[in-house]
Amino acid sequence: MKKTLLGLVALGGFVGGASAQSSVTVFGTLDLSAKYVKNDGSARRLSLSQDSLNGSQLGFRGIEDLGGGLKARFLFEAGVNPDTGTTNAKFFNRRSNLGLSGALGELRLGRDYTPNFLVQTLFDAFGATTGMGSSLNVAQLYGGTRLDNSIGYILPSNLGGVYGQAMVAASEGGTTADRGGRYIGGRIGYAAGAFDVAAAVGSQRLDALGVTQKTYDLGASYDFGIAKLLGYIDRDTRPSLKETRLNVSAIVPLGSGEVHVGYERSRFSNDLAAFANTVSQGSLAYVYNLSKRTAIYGQGSRINNKGTSAFSVSGGTSSPGGPTPGGNSTGFELGIRHFF
Repeated sequence: MKKTLLGLVALGGFVGGASAQSSVTVFGTLDLSAKYVKNDGSARRLSLSQDSLNGSQLGFRGIEDLGGGLKARFLFEAGVNPDTGTTNAKFFNRRSNLGLSGALGELRLGRDYTPNFLVQTLFDAFGATTGMGSSLNVAQLYGGTRLDNSIGYILPSNLGGVYGQAMVAASEGGTTADRGGRYIGGRIGYAAGAFDVAAAVGSQRLDALGVTQKTYDLGASYDFGIAKLLGYIDRDTRPSLKETRLNVSAIVPLGSGEVHVGYERSRFSNDLAAFANTVSQGSLAYVYNLSKRTAIYGQGSRINNKGTSAFSVSGGTSSPGGPTPGGNSTGFELGIRHFF
């Protein structure tokens, strides 16, 4: 929904920043679902949840044409909780950045996705992070989705199918997952027709733990027309600790709807303790598009824990508590998603 300066007067704090913009767009997503979860060793839980197909958000995007192919741009994305009408403590917790783009690519500063995460989410039929089909449900040594205080460079889009980015992020004394220490990473890919492949590597200091985690990702997809096959391999390492996570998924179009199916397996090991642990997940979803903006969906997932792992298909108030070590977790949900 394009907004002129006059249309943005009610937003107060955005008026000054928007006054020089050629265009400003207000956009968002609302996603709510009725969810059932049963974990071994715990009572079943029925709840109203969110973000099962797409993350609920409110966003502001602006672009100014500076001439000569140079453009200034900004992006704010705030995660919202439509089930309770609240927002997160960090309001623009999803993305918050400012950049300049032109014939040589784009320079971007602020809070943004890491190159490693982009390989995972773009090559997963469930988007890696949302809902019961999230491949991160089985992640045992995950490196993070977004980072504060980043400086990124994105290659231009006219390189014959080659794309990529580089990112560095300062810790600035941070000890949380968003600011866990200095990050250096990059991504390179190639897309042509139905084929797409990309790889990413990143290194992050985990200041709270006093160690460095290295992450390697390789993903690919091919659209056969009757179905699109996707997958990625993620490798995370810390001193004496290793995780290898494999994801394979597919999207099958069926008229106005589509079927999503996925499987992921994670193996974690601790060399010092001579310990290894495996957990896997299978997921199935059907999405029916009522329009370009609105969809209804149903999806289910089951996690098989081994050894001492106790991962659940859902967390927070949607889960009655983690399953017993080595137990299983099962769930399904029915929901509505709307873009605006």
